[in-house]
Amino acid sequence: MQARTRRQKEVFDYIKQYIEEYGSEPSYQMIARHFGVSSKAGIARHIKALETQGLIKRRRENGSFWLDLGQDELISKVICEIEWLDVPKIEVFVEDWENAPLFVPRFLLGYQEPERLRAFRVPDDAMREKHICEGDVALIEKRSYARDGSIVVALIENKRIAFNQFFRAGAYVELHSANEVYETIKLPANKIEILGVYRGLLRPLA
Repeated sequence: MQARTRRQKEVFDYIKQYIEEYGSEPSYQMIARHFGVSSKAGIARHIKALETQGLIKRRRENGSFWLDLGQDELISKVICEIEWLDVPKIEVFVEDWENAPLFVPRFLLGYQEPERLRAFRVPDDAMREKHICEGDVALIEKRSYARDGSIVVALIENKRIAFNQFFRAGAYVELHSANEVYETIKLPANKIEILGVYRGLLRPLA
């Protein structure tokens, strides 16, 4: 099955919300107006793609159009979608599956809402002694602050990503590794931006 794009997800969510609020389906023109586009043809392509994925059903009756949401409600209660954390991909090999939405069992999230979480491919073995290895998929709570000792995804000097343990040291921030091969990163606090805090781990089968 072809992966759903972000715009297709936005179109699907809008249709679902509209039906829940008004009890009827929005027209292609209404959907286009909502997203600020002039062409209904583009919306039609998104609808067709969603139909191919089994999320929407189209049917004709008496010359009229309906959009029937075909999503299995039971599945939606136990499976949720996690978007990928938006980070620079400089000199990092990205596999095809990292460009597709990540679906995980909802029970793995505990009390966390899926909208607050992002998936992040661990770039190296800096946290190996914490049993987090290169290639693992970390579940990250998207936020801009952290407590001392938290494992974070940090943007360093607006150009590279680190996945380390966070500590404040006066006007500086220290990013500690859990692997003696990697050195501690120490920079002024304004040179480091926290993108999120580590909450859980998924490990692809070897």
